[in-house]
Amino acid sequence: MATYSAIGPEPTEADPMSSSTGSLRGRRRGRGKKDAGFQGQATWISSVINLANTILGAGLLAMPSALSKMGIFLGIFVIAWAGITAGFGLYLQTRCARYVDRGHVSFATLSQLTYPNLSIIFDAAIAIKCFGVAVSYLIIIGDLMPGVVVGFAPGAGDINFLVDRQFWITAFMLIVIPLSFLRRLDSLKYTSVIALFSIAYLVILVVAHFIKGDTMADRGAVRVFQWAGPVSALAAFPVIVFAYTCHQNMFSILNEISDNSHFRTTTVIFASIGGACLLYILTGITGYLSYGDNIRGNIVSMYPTAAASTIGRLAIVILVMFSYPLQIHPCRASIDACLKWRPRRKNQSEGSPSRNSLMTNTPKPGSAQSREMSDLKFAVVTTVLIIISFITAMTVSSLEKVLAYVGSTGSTTISFILPGLFYYKISDPESPHHQRLVKNEDDEDEFQSGEVEGAVTSEAYGNRDWRRGLLRNLALTLSIYGLVVMVVCLVTNTFLVAAAH
Repeated sequence: MATYSAIGPEPTEADPMSSSTGSLRGRRRGRGKKDAGFQGQATWISSVINLANTILGAGLLAMPSALSKMGIFLGIFVIAWAGITAGFGLYLQTRCARYVDRGHVSFATLSQLTYPNLSIIFDAAIAIKCFGVAVSYLIIIGDLMPGVVVGFAPGAGDINFLVDRQFWITAFMLIVIPLSFLRRLDSLKYTSVIALFSIAYLVILVVAHFIKGDTMADRGAVRVFQWAGPVSALAAFPVIVFAYTCHQNMFSILNEISDNSHFRTTTVIFASIGGACLLYILTGITGYLSYGDNIRGNIVSMYPTAAASTIGRLAIVILVMFSYPLQIHPCRASIDACLKWRPRRKNQSEGSPSRNSLMTNTPKPGSAQSREMSDLKFAVVTTVLIIISFITAMTVSSLEKVLAYVGSTGSTTISFILPGLFYYKISDPESPHHQRLVKNEDDEDEFQSGEVEGAVTSEAYGNRDWRRGLLRNLALTLSIYGLVVMVVCLVTNTFLVAAAH
């Protein structure tokens, strides 16, 4: 039987049985979370759409090139492995969310509960990573749109502004700016649907060219079990790992989804990661078999100039255009958390927690941590992000090297290191937050069984504690894995790739 040494007794009510029963009914659905007057409005399908759109991006078109470096067999294994580890990171985020009141979970909130004085570093890493990706999307728009225009109207090449990358970046900013000012991630579900249609077209384009066989004349050798060597395989590894990065938006999805039960949130992860994995494998195999070792980074750019391939380039533009707000959303939240951050003194974090701090894991109402961003602050931060990203995209033609380092640090931190560290820390059996959650769940189990306290068998408690301990150890393993991936990617980008060029 679990002990709750850090939890003080509840106050005596006029009708203790009625009070206890009522509180338990209020906790039944949340399994340890309190709604605190908050009810999400996002549906299951909109959550899957937004998460899938965050995952799927231009990295899809780099999968054939990655398979050319690893070989088909090893490439499929790495794609599946990267999906499993990314999905486990998302799952740990759903487990961490159970320790925070409904609608308040974020990287900043969990940092305050686990590593308060490091929270500004975590949020800064997330902000920099998301900002860099958002800028890369604008650069992709500027690079592709002149070719799209010439593909549809060859005579347009004589009109200077129609083939000017800066003109197209400016034009598309008029579309993404209003989308970037939407507060709720769920508001972007319709643009995410359009982006996913673009993904579907690109997948169909790659598969159709493979079935048609019009690329066979340009196909090189095909590796099934062999690889191009350790250096080439290591260079392709980060492309696959970072293709699943979507963890920056997971907490927003957990806050906004109407049914945040364990089953529903887990199926959101499974549908999003599983669907992305299947598309990555399908595109990777068919694209690689189309060109073999002659494949280049972006397979769509290799297809003969025709209406279908021109539409494919336009589909990439639409995809990244509607993915830009999905990067601004978490970037803005992380910057807000950095602006709110205050160092915590030792006497604030040490010692026994108060009873009130155990009754709720979220900051007190009215505190800087619990307040939503004001309309003015929201507008100012969003405007500054848009302006800086626009200026950067207009003045820089390539962020490849910068993004390689930002991805190596930011993506691994968001996807593996933080979810693992947060869960390992907050699920410590000695943690007051964990003891509070366990007490709520034990009370709920007894209430649902209709038995008196103590009726739940010690064997059931033992199995539950064993599963929690295993999950905690796996969380630590994921963090260590994230550090290893970070080192491997940094070494690859610094030495191996640079030496190859």
